[in-house]
Amino acid sequence: MKYDAIIIGGGACGLMCAAQAGLLGKRTLVLEKNDKPGAKILISGGGRCNFTNLYTSSENFVTENQHFLHTVFSRWTVENTISFFDTFGGIQGEEKTLGQLFPRSNKAKDIVAVFMKLLYETAQDIWMHTEVKSVLKDGEGYTVSFVREGTEQQLFCKKVVFASGGLPVSKLGASDFALQAARQFGLSVVDTAPALVPLTITGKDAIWYASLAGNSVFARVYNDRISFEENILFTHWGLSGPAILQISSYWRAGETFTIDLLPNFNLDEIIKNERATGGKRTVGQLLNNYFTKKMVEALRKYLPLDLKIASLSKADAKSVCDTIHKFEVKPAGDKGYDKAEVMRGGISTKELHQRTLEVQKHPGLYFGGEAVDITGWLGGYNFQWAWASGYLIAQDL
Repeated sequence: MKYDAIIIGGGACGLMCAAQAGLLGKRTLVLEKNDKPGAKILISGGGRCNFTNLYTSSENFVTENQHFLHTVFSRWTVENTISFFDTFGGIQGEEKTLGQLFPRSNKAKDIVAVFMKLLYETAQDIWMHTEVKSVLKDGEGYTVSFVREGTEQQLFCKKVVFASGGLPVSKLGASDFALQAARQFGLSVVDTAPALVPLTITGKDAIWYASLAGNSVFARVYNDRISFEENILFTHWGLSGPAILQISSYWRAGETFTIDLLPNFNLDEIIKNERATGGKRTVGQLLNNYFTKKMVEALRKYLPLDLKIASLSKADAKSVCDTIHKFEVKPAGDKGYDKAEVMRGGISTKELHQRTLEVQKHPGLYFGGEAVDITGWLGGYNFQWAWASGYLIAQDL
């Protein structure tokens, strides 16, 4: 069988690439080592699949080259994504929060079904239980060596697409295969790390965080690079929740960040107003209006909870406000790739053509999806990049 391209990886990027190639009348072969396609799609959003974000822009991504994304998202927009799933799967998107779009059915399998239907209708091939071992330059094309159901095989093709993802999550078949291949072909790779990942706290503060395990607080989490307002979640080993996952992409080992535990209120003004009416309540009683009892009691470590507001000195009042609005955190580390949503870093965008994602040094070789140095925020942004990269590559096959 002669194929226009071999696509390594049957995830979001690979499936979109094959589907779009099929719509253009091309033949592709998708090689996927799992027993089913779209493994990460199926578990995303708790099995509901947050398949795009209405507010997607290049600013919602961590990358060394923000400008690269302007071209990508001008060629495949959020509107294109919405139209694609509606046209080919009858999937209507429903916004949940902050622009996050989910299928109305709340079933991630419906997203995968769109691709499988298109691949079948356009005669694309997809081989499961197939692990690619190497891709070597061979004349005007590439020889792909793989093991399929225990048998070693090889195929030659003029064009090869790497859509094999990044390092999270190993139980879903994640590997550094695309990164290894990139280095083999002499491409530069931006240092990788877990992203959108819970952060750990160790040392003398560990017991305090563990005592609050299960407590969720709406907060503003920020450093000198970025700020996010969403929930944080205290855990037995540190911090999680949407705002923490977001800031983790902008955090480096050894750094601190700050949490405003009461972003929608001005505690200084609240204390002044309390003083004006006599200040008979204690600090703890005042904070009970805004936090759970467990949270307030935990804050005893930092605050004079039993002191009446009227008795607070200026220094005490400032300390209370700073603790609540400027709570500093210095994580020990993160929970690693198996708990990370995505990988930060990857193949440098300077190695790829902006309009096609073809490797500049090696015609016929393409990289898309998570293996590239483009990491989206939490909330559907990484899927939008996956669909867009799959589409762009397909136009050039």
